[in-house]
Amino acid sequence: MADDPFALFDEWFAQAQASEPNDPEAMALATANETGQPSLRMVLLKGHGPGGFTFFTNLDSRKGVELAANRQAALLFHWKSLRRQVRIEGPVDTVPDAEADSYFAGRGRESQLGAWASDQSRPLDSRAMFEARLAEVAERFAAGIVPRPPRWTGYRVIPRTMEFWSDRPHRLHERRLFTRGGDGWREGLLYP
Repeated sequence: MADDPFALFDEWFAQAQASEPNDPEAMALATANETGQPSLRMVLLKGHGPGGFTFFTNLDSRKGVELAANRQAALLFHWKSLRRQVRIEGPVDTVPDAEADSYFAGRGRESQLGAWASDQSRPLDSRAMFEARLAEVAERFAAGIVPRPPRWTGYRVIPRTMEFWSDRPHRLHERRLFTRGGDGWREGLLYP
């Protein structure tokens, strides 16, 4: 048994980066609104460590609205090539503005412009309407740097639990559960 789930995650993530054919950083993000209605979508991991697991989005997106109402989330990494998955659950904080600014500055220009042009998760009358907005934003920022939109930031899921699942023959899988308690982590096993 280990005592550091982040070290185990780092090991598994490095193996996924070497073997997963597409997007080893893809993770399912589950949120729920104020009534408990769940919602699930894929996002990309943009940073991780003992402080948590970070992704970026629009505050007015469905996930942003749900996280404003209910500051709990769950993540799932599924690495089919390794026959492994990692489940993470815990509270969510927004990242500091300086961190969001730094990440946004490193995005490709088209992605930066798209963040300004998109009312993420809102109804769209036509693709042409979005492309027209994108062209307007490109013209507005043609002369220089594209700043981070005020309604765009990052979130960090701070794990309370981390489960490491490994496929085994005959559905006799191995499930290791780390639970945060006090100043450290407890590890135990779950039945398959």
